[in-house]
Amino acid sequence: MVYYTVSGIRFRCFPSVYNNSKSQSSFSGDPLSRKGLSFFLKKEPSSLKMFAEKSSYDSDSPNIAVTTTTPTPSTTTKTTSEKVLVPLDGNTSEDSQVPHDVESLTMEDNQIVEEQEKQETSTPLSEPTIIGKSEAKSRLIPPPGSGQRIYEIDPSLTGFRQHLDYRYARYKTIRQEIDKYEGGLEVFSRGYEKLGFTCSETGITYREWAPGAKVCAGSILCHVVFSWAALIGDFNNWNPNADVMTRNEFGVWEVFLPNNADGSPPIPHGSRVKIRMDTPSGIKDSIPAWIKFSVQAPGEIPYNGVYYDPPEEKRPHMWLCEIQRESRSVYHARTTRANQVVSKQLIDQCQFANGQFKYPNNSAKSESVAEVIRNNQCSIKSENYIFKHPQPKRPKSLRIYEAHVGMSSTEPLINTYANFRDDVLPRIKRLGYNAVQIMAIQEHSYYASFGYHVTNFFAPSSRCGTPDDLKSLIDRAHELGLLVLMDIVHSHASNNTLDGLNMFDGTDSHYFHSGSRGHHWMWDSRLFNYGSWEVLRFLLSNARWWLDEYKFDGFRFDGVTSMMYTHHGLEVAFTGNYNEYFGYATDVDAMVYLMVVNDMIHGLFPEAVTIGEDVSGMPTFCIPVQDGGVGFDYRLHMAIADKWIDLLKKRDEDWRMGEIVHTLTNRRWMEKCVSYAESHDQALVGDKTIAFWLMDKDMYDFMALDRPSTPRIDRGIALHKMIRLITMGLGGEGYLNFMGNEFGHPEWIDFPRGKQHLPNGKIIAGNDNSFDKCRRRFDLGDADYLRYRGMQEFDQAMQHLEEIYGFMTSEHQYISRKSEGDRIIVFERGNLVFVFNFHWTNSYSDYRVGCLKPGKYKVVLDSDDPLFGGFKRLDHNAEYFSFDGWYDNRPHSFLVYAPSRTAVVYALVEDELEPAENEAESAAL
Repeated sequence: MVYYTVSGIRFRCFPSVYNNSKSQSSFSGDPLSRKGLSFFLKKEPSSLKMFAEKSSYDSDSPNIAVTTTTPTPSTTTKTTSEKVLVPLDGNTSEDSQVPHDVESLTMEDNQIVEEQEKQETSTPLSEPTIIGKSEAKSRLIPPPGSGQRIYEIDPSLTGFRQHLDYRYARYKTIRQEIDKYEGGLEVFSRGYEKLGFTCSETGITYREWAPGAKVCAGSILCHVVFSWAALIGDFNNWNPNADVMTRNEFGVWEVFLPNNADGSPPIPHGSRVKIRMDTPSGIKDSIPAWIKFSVQAPGEIPYNGVYYDPPEEKRPHMWLCEIQRESRSVYHARTTRANQVVSKQLIDQCQFANGQFKYPNNSAKSESVAEVIRNNQCSIKSENYIFKHPQPKRPKSLRIYEAHVGMSSTEPLINTYANFRDDVLPRIKRLGYNAVQIMAIQEHSYYASFGYHVTNFFAPSSRCGTPDDLKSLIDRAHELGLLVLMDIVHSHASNNTLDGLNMFDGTDSHYFHSGSRGHHWMWDSRLFNYGSWEVLRFLLSNARWWLDEYKFDGFRFDGVTSMMYTHHGLEVAFTGNYNEYFGYATDVDAMVYLMVVNDMIHGLFPEAVTIGEDVSGMPTFCIPVQDGGVGFDYRLHMAIADKWIDLLKKRDEDWRMGEIVHTLTNRRWMEKCVSYAESHDQALVGDKTIAFWLMDKDMYDFMALDRPSTPRIDRGIALHKMIRLITMGLGGEGYLNFMGNEFGHPEWIDFPRGKQHLPNGKIIAGNDNSFDKCRRRFDLGDADYLRYRGMQEFDQAMQHLEEIYGFMTSEHQYISRKSEGDRIIVFERGNLVFVFNFHWTNSYSDYRVGCLKPGKYKVVLDSDDPLFGGFKRLDHNAEYFSFDGWYDNRPHSFLVYAPSRTAVVYALVEDELEPAENEAESAAL
């Protein structure tokens, strides 16, 4: 290593000035998304490549000067010897959606194949072999297709061919340039192997893309320009002069820290770290953008980045001991579970203890903080978790249990990954769900944001434990055969400047659009510039990181509607007119990103599942990218939950069977949906769960079986079961339930919060930082002396019925009756016949229902079963024989008894052993 000195401060020279034969490969950043430029460029046959047109990626980019570099012997096979930047014209309109010649942007598929063949000859990166390790690096992402099949699937799209062909051409251009300049999408999506902290046998390299940080005056002796940014932290006593970074011509800052003399790493595991930069906004300490772990230290508001690389042996960390020492002054008064309150300040003071997070009132699974202090145990968990169980195959139908780890305890506190692993996962498996969707994984400094104001995108939330605790949770889920989906947030980012990405390098347009376009006025958050090359690298690598490192089985992408439109879906009523989807309000850059990220996920992880949260009904949303679609596997059917809340505000007499059926079935052909009656959104403070809408205050006094019920309770329990079953039966190919709602969780969700003092002098009342409404009372559903138990038993039976018969993914679906007079809905799904009687008083004897197949039918699910809190008005030993003759457009029919406010499912007796098979005949009809 060569250094030069200015005023007694030691600086490392630029790689372009000094090249060590053992140094890392040359590295260059994207100066605000210049097309064709790369951190890791492939060699090209020509010595110089010029790109003179305006970048289509970043409309916020300033003009950039031409720069060239000279090849060095140390350049690796994945690094080009020449890199060129060309000035931009600076006058591109962001509203320009269609070029003069779409075909000029389209590449030939065989060019991609040639590029991929080149990738196959490159030297693969070495990696240790461990159980369950992803084989993604050995896979190739297929080249783009023609993108024309969407017009066969939906002929109505032909009127918008110009827009859609342009969108697909943009996508193919991005894929082409990634292949050409980055070595392919597989390499491009591994940005975490170069940016942030990377380890080698000789030390640790830290790199950060921050082109806005200032460059100071240079040294005459060295004849170079030196910059001012430094890596600071516990490891160097926060000395900004100890590890000063260098900046290359593309805005990438770098510092290499050699191992200590004894061979130990220069940054101990568990050290707090930050980057200090001189920015246009002043001197700024920031958490590294690619940090893998961050925590909130005692007495501080912003988080600190933590260098997380568990060594082989445990090592004490003084700042963790300090957290434990400060908790000695905490007074904890044990109270009843219903009234126990834990303050946020207290939780912040008790972050780490003996390898996992401890809270004074969390004694169920671990020692108390006081005991940890007495034992002087001041170390983080020391081992990197090794996955032991293979990831399950993607199921044909998804039955998703949506969960929030922090609020998954019955106690009013923040739960841990370990407790969720041991207590909640077995519950999910027992209930019959085959996937768990976990919210609030990415680190977020504001707990009450429900995890949607992300501050550190590559770091799991430290409130619930360490990264290895999370891995252990996921591995246990895989052992149980559960898929683990992550609620990932790429639609926006926290507005925080101290511990988030906002103003990271002191500029407004670093990762985000500048000006008003970069701010979401309703969410008070920042909006990504999906046209920026480095934003693409960051987000694609982020998705890849969670799949590769943590073995998540897929994602639920949050806020996709906000991404796809420049109006973000706010104050817009989507009517289904295609002009609403394909025009100047569409953010084509965001659409292309969604196509590329789905391409990457499905190419490298074929079993992975992607679900998009879209309320607009964007056509082609769940059609494969090669066919011209956006590429999601499922769309969240968000309109269903809104319809149920709307109906619950009306009298039973005002419910319309046709409206219910239309809402449940209103989805695009060949595009799969995940339906739900309610998610976390419906339970947030200001709204109520469906059960609370139905039964309200009666739930406080009349849910015990040893007390008489009330008409409101009877109605509520009956409709709660019917709403959930018909949503699952008609709503889509997947089903989702938010934890606790399976047994009719009462009340609402309210995160701990204090008073807010607004600039105008107004005060928004808080809840005294109470956790009482920020937990899940699983004990209610388990209590055999409460009526909650019956609703939970019904939900479990509903999940197991779908597991046996596979009706959600059956190709056969037919609605034979929706009677407004009788308030009856009858439909077939697979080999089952569903009969719903929504009438509040009328029960019907010998009610005729149509069916496809002749034979003997039996009851396989009855919401009126006493086990489910019903009144046992049906004889489950009865046999129902069909007779010939068309009825309700069905070739056969049989007679049933349909009690009021009940849902009954009938199945052919011949289907008892193998109900999910032999659907070819029914599918034809």
